[in-house]
Amino acid sequence: MSDRITANLPAIDFDATEAFYARLGFETAFKDKNWMIMARGPYEIEFFPYRDLDPGQSSFSACLRATDLEGLWRAWERLGLPTQAIPRLQGPAFPIGHGLRMFALVDPNGSLLRCIGEDAPPHQPADRL
Repeated sequence: MSDRITANLPAIDFDATEAFYARLGFETAFKDKNWMIMARGPYEIEFFPYRDLDPGQSSFSACLRATDLEGLWRAWERLGLPTQAIPRLQGPAFPIGHGLRMFALVDPNGSLLRCIGEDAPPHQPADRL
């Protein structure tokens, strides 16, 4: 195991949360009645049960730092997720300053994932011979 820190987010229902994140390409790495871990390549999210959570009042969040933010956006946009209500996908990515861009995903539990990546470098025309 390597040293790392992971997001810990609430889940009203593990099965529903697992199904939602599976659509996003996450795989279940561990699951029992008190904890669930899902991973998608380098991204890992751990979930704890919070059955009484009101998704509309949730203030839980995490940042997902992506090297290919636009590719991640395109993959998730193709899923046809809602753009309003809970859950929702909000984008496309927009500048947030300091050379970064962001789009957002709110999961069925009301947790906000801020998906952040670097601005694409400006287009450089190829040198002419």
